Amino acid sequence: MTHPLVDQFRFTRSEWLRGLKGVSEEDAAKHFGQMNCISWTTGHLAWHEHRTWLERAQNIILFPELNHTYGFGCPMSTPSLKEVLSIWHQVTEAADPFLNNLTTQVLLADLLLHEKPVGQTIGSALQRMTYHYWYHTGEVQAMRQMLGQKDLPVFVGDLDQEAPFKPA
Repeated sequence: MTHPLVDQFRFTRSEWLRGLKGVSEEDAAKHFGQMNCISWTTGHLAWHEHRTWLERAQNIILFPELNHTYGFGCPMSTPSLKEVLSIWHQVTEAADPFLNNLTTQVLLADLLLHEKPVGQTIGSALQRMTYHYWYHTGEVQAMRQMLGQKDLPVFVGDLDQEAPFKPA
């Protein structure tokens, strides 16, 4: 049985994707002042998952370039949404087996990098990433409004059906 926090995280991912539906390559490449564009933000979330669930949790590096292109503080760039979304899907698919095996006991364990604690538990990393997705989901919806797009998704989606509360 999947841990309830993982269910909530997966719902968050699905809401992220729902918020990207209908975004064109052209719109995904628009920058507003100091804000990164939608496509860069997609790469940024792929980086966060890659760094946490693959590199740190399992010592797996599928896309080393993510650390230098989409990490926190990396310079602004304008990648192809199609390309970064493909990377995002590959990273999340590779992370899912690890997430499937999380238990409360594992969530309480330290997140490690090369067998050394990084100062965060796996559970705290999961919560941080969930909140990180919601932060950028709102940001992307604001950018889509600034682009004049209509009929945008209303957040939060069908939480009661797709990810209702479950005790741990």
